[in-house]
Amino acid sequence: MHIYIHSSFVKSEVYDKLIALCHKNHVEYSVNDKIFNILSNKENCFVIGKFNKYGMKIKCGINHLVLVNPSNAGNLGTILRSCLGFGIKNVAIVRPAVDIFDPKVIRASMGAFFGMEIQYFDNISDYMKLNPGNSLYPFMLNASGSLKNVAFVEPYSLIFGNEATGLPEAFHEIGTSVVIRHSNAIDSLNLPIAVSIALYEISEI
Repeated sequence: MHIYIHSSFVKSEVYDKLIALCHKNHVEYSVNDKIFNILSNKENCFVIGKFNKYGMKIKCGINHLVLVNPSNAGNLGTILRSCLGFGIKNVAIVRPAVDIFDPKVIRASMGAFFGMEIQYFDNISDYMKLNPGNSLYPFMLNASGSLKNVAFVEPYSLIFGNEATGLPEAFHEIGTSVVIRHSNAIDSLNLPIAVSIALYEISEI
């Protein structure tokens, strides 16, 4: 782990707090403006963190969020933040999908990424084989049950599809399909919002 700091941030009132945290956690740091010219396309970016990629595996027998073909890095990061906030720390992702180590994912998660276990699967069948005891709840617009009326049985897997296309019709044959009902003024909810609503409704926090 290494922290790069822009020279203009050195005069900031929180600079000393950042340095103290680096010392406390044995994190190396340096003032380096050049790297910001290369990596950042925003003028208000003053600190960049570098870390090595690492492998993760979800834990079996507990509640999961399952994302099928997520394609937007910012959305994925926002979803991870909501998951951690509502107590879901294990996320399965079905390929093809965005890279969880994309900087936009890390940034949008606001640190939540580092409290998660995330694992990729080539298809939903592989996920189901690894987690045969989980109750499956695919969220679909033409689902059989409403979010407010479905009794979720733990351990559960909340399954959401791609931002643009949702889940294929075949997911109706998997578990109990669920819909988040809303007015006819819109076609559908934004994926991070839909996930957050579901997590809030189901969560006991």
